[in-house]
Amino acid sequence: MAYMGDDIEDIDRMPRGGFDASCLDRLLETDRLEYLDRDDVDDSVKRQVIGALDWTGRVFKNHQQFAGIALDLVAEVADPRILELGAGHGAVSSQLLRDHPTAHVTVTDLNPESVAAIAAGDLGSDPRALVREMDATAIDAADGSFDLAMFAMSFHHLPPAQAAQVFAEATRVARTLLIIDLPRPPSPLHLLRLATMLPAAPLIPFVHDGFISSLRSYSPSALRTLAAHADPAIELELRGGLMSPQIVLASRAMR
Repeated sequence: MAYMGDDIEDIDRMPRGGFDASCLDRLLETDRLEYLDRDDVDDSVKRQVIGALDWTGRVFKNHQQFAGIALDLVAEVADPRILELGAGHGAVSSQLLRDHPTAHVTVTDLNPESVAAIAAGDLGSDPRALVREMDATAIDAADGSFDLAMFAMSFHHLPPAQAAQVFAEATRVARTLLIIDLPRPPSPLHLLRLATMLPAAPLIPFVHDGFISSLRSYSPSALRTLAAHADPAIELELRGGLMSPQIVLASRAMR
């Protein structure tokens, strides 16, 4: 269970494992930024990381899996309106349009280079896609504009206060928020996973960012606290986790 005491107001200092995280779990996190989040890293390195993410998504069929999860949530909507936040390479949005003949997708990212790259590809000319630069913590859309907002494999980039704001904003503009992200396994398993990645982290940008991503991933307890901090009316359903992607469904309770 997430901690719901006075500390919830001091969300910025919440550990990634939640306020009830163990001592070891609190050590398995970092404030160090991934290459994708740094201003002092050449854009070619960032594109290399994004390209590797796209490649692994295609090889391991993550794009199809994530699009399938999203489309299941809007299966009863004739012409679903889907907002992808933190799209990165845009491959999940492309898969959504391939898999659903009448879906409309708004593809967004905070990084202008990523947005430009997405707009220069097939999504930029697709009549059912709108590519925009957008901050997931301040979504430029009216209440209820979308049937679904999704944030795939990027939520861990956000510090707690901003992550809570995504819960608030995305459940404002969409009926449901779908977050798919790295799990935060129990500390012994987490330590083992990090140990396997450490030798290659200084040498391969993709592994470097994956190592840091793992340290910055949120636990189920932390996710519940973030949602409660954003709005006590937000209800969560958590699926998966451990060694598979963590799936979070968030929506506002009927009042």
